[in-house]
Amino acid sequence: MAAGQGYIEFSTGDVLTATAANGYLASQVVMVFAGSTARGTAITSPEEGMFSYLKDTNSTEYYDGSAWTAIGGGGGGKVLQVVQGTLSSNTVTTSAVYVDSGLTVTITPTLATSKIQVIAMLQSAYPTDTAGGSNCLAEFNLVRNSTQIQNTIVGTGSLSFGGGYKPRYQVSFSYLDSPATTSATTYKIQMKRNTGSSVGFDGSATAINSIVVMEIGA
Repeated sequence: MAAGQGYIEFSTGDVLTATAANGYLASQVVMVFAGSTARGTAITSPEEGMFSYLKDTNSTEYYDGSAWTAIGGGGGGKVLQVVQGTLSSNTVTTSAVYVDSGLTVTITPTLATSKIQVIAMLQSAYPTDTAGGSNCLAEFNLVRNSTQIQNTIVGTGSLSFGGGYKPRYQVSFSYLDSPATTSATTYKIQMKRNTGSSVGFDGSATAINSIVVMEIGA
């Protein structure tokens, strides 16, 4: 599609050529699409200065030469979408290396310039020391796809407990991420034992573990 050619005032009898129609009209209107996927299918090679309106996010965007950027109602620090993942069952592992806990959520950002606010909460996390002893510790990891972005260690040290002791903790994560993509992005919680015999967290219908991601317009 041709780049916009600016403003022209047609006179009676002027011939409207394809070049003029593309340059003065088609490239300079605000095009309306159901969402960014439909826009990407329709416009494979956008030109700098194009405008579009997306119905799913009620946002008006312009192409700055490298990416679609929100203006007006769709950007400026506003929440564009919210996705939640939950886990209400018990989960446990004896692994000494990080493994997926099953608590996960996937979001597809509408803009590469957006930030993703991640908030995760484990209601009743614990390390277990079946043999008794000291330094009963567990590690939890917040991951984007396969990249670690935040971790924490919970447990007790310098004390001895009987076998099967489970100190309980509420574990939370809060992180403002900049994935710089419009591809599907997965955030998840991993866990491993640090010392002790196992690590896990409980869940039920009334004690739901959750991970929430919010797309924030730049």
